[in-house]
Amino acid sequence: MRLRTPLALLGAALLVLVGPPLLATGDGSDTGTQIPGLRFMVPNTPGGGYDITARTMARNAEDAGLTHNIEVFNLPGAGGTVGLTRLVGEHGNGKLALSMGLGVVGAVHTNKSPSTLADTTPIARLTEEPDIVVVGKDSPYRTIGDLLAAWKKNPAAVPVGGGSSPGGPDHLAPMLMARAAGIAPKAVNYVPFDGGGELLASVLGNKVGFGVSGLGEYRDQIEAGELRLLAVTGPKRVPGMDAPTLREAGLDTEFTNWRGIVAPPGLSDAERTKLIGLITELHASKQWKESLEKNGWDDAFLAGEPFGDFLAEQDRRVGTVLKELGL
Repeated sequence: MRLRTPLALLGAALLVLVGPPLLATGDGSDTGTQIPGLRFMVPNTPGGGYDITARTMARNAEDAGLTHNIEVFNLPGAGGTVGLTRLVGEHGNGKLALSMGLGVVGAVHTNKSPSTLADTTPIARLTEEPDIVVVGKDSPYRTIGDLLAAWKKNPAAVPVGGGSSPGGPDHLAPMLMARAAGIAPKAVNYVPFDGGGELLASVLGNKVGFGVSGLGEYRDQIEAGELRLLAVTGPKRVPGMDAPTLREAGLDTEFTNWRGIVAPPGLSDAERTKLIGLITELHASKQWKESLEKNGWDDAFLAGEPFGDFLAEQDRRVGTVLKELGL
């Protein structure tokens, strides 16, 4: 809008004088990131990777002044597809987003979910991290070699617990481990839990032979000595963690997990742009960078349509892997 009158010009000058202090208050108005009433849905139980990611995002966004009073709530069930179905049903709701990742991709396949990620609005991929192989501090398995020897001898007697349903990352990782170790994936005794939080008690109590989950979920317990870290599934060791990669342990495989955010279908261009803008500004904040380092997450930011293309590729990949494994 062009300012044509002397009075308007005076007003503009005053705005220049007072503008910077007003925009420096950290209220998100300078970036247009304020979304009053924003809610993050977590499709599994508290304490898991999606839960930690969502709560970290909410806290960091508020600390950075990007938006305020984000509500985080849990809606667990069916490996995340209960939450996914709820999200898809919230057509046009620009104040709702789902914390999700590879586990939801797999659960769509194994649970034959009527709602898929193709029905959502892709917002951004945020992080990538390896899975970890852990046992309780009182476990007889001191090394990954000890575990593999027992597992090969009698796979059924060494149950593996994972924080995702079949087809998710905590299921695919041990299945790929088994195949590399010469164990038929169908012989693996996999015990699914609805998130790493539920799995933790069973690993600590030695109710499963070993657990597979994300590093960020169990770092505190590892550092406290409650869990023993045997291996990481990624291509390289994790700084500060004394554990080999699977390749170093003699298994010709590697695996990484990722997490991101999707929104309901039917958003307006403005709503979609604002959500992507908020997450983009969050990604650039020092608060988020500190959280990446603290949780051992690798930055894997990918926003908007490229993330949608990635989701479609991941859906094809998971379907292929499940078929190759006979699962």
